[in-house]
Amino acid sequence: MSDRFDQGMKTRREVLGDAHVDRAEAAKTEFDLPFQTLITEGAWGSVWSSDAISRRERSMLTLALLAATGNFEEIPMHIRATARTGASKQDVIEAFQHVAIYAGVPKANHAIKLAKQTFAEMEASDD
Repeated sequence: MSDRFDQGMKTRREVLGDAHVDRAEAAKTEFDLPFQTLITEGAWGSVWSSDAISRRERSMLTLALLAATGNFEEIPMHIRATARTGASKQDVIEAFQHVAIYAGVPKANHAIKLAKQTFAEMEASDD
């Protein structure tokens, strides 16, 4: 594999955690291998591996963009990642407030609902 792929896997594990990445890797098939390679190299090996902005800022941007574009399925995964990126609950709500103003209240409202559920699950698993 390429250096960018290797860096992408390292960053992906640092942000999402080994358990998540191990599950994703176990579910990978020949059919989605090209897509998995693309996101590992592009999203994780280039964008998330850049040190131009912090991982905290990347978390906030990612969550806001997912909500603003209505891509809600990945919000819980990226909420869980805040435990490793340093984005606080306050950071998350600030990002979603921007979504409300610039992309619509219904999208922000749904994202906040998902965030609340995911934070509650994270807190329950700490017990």
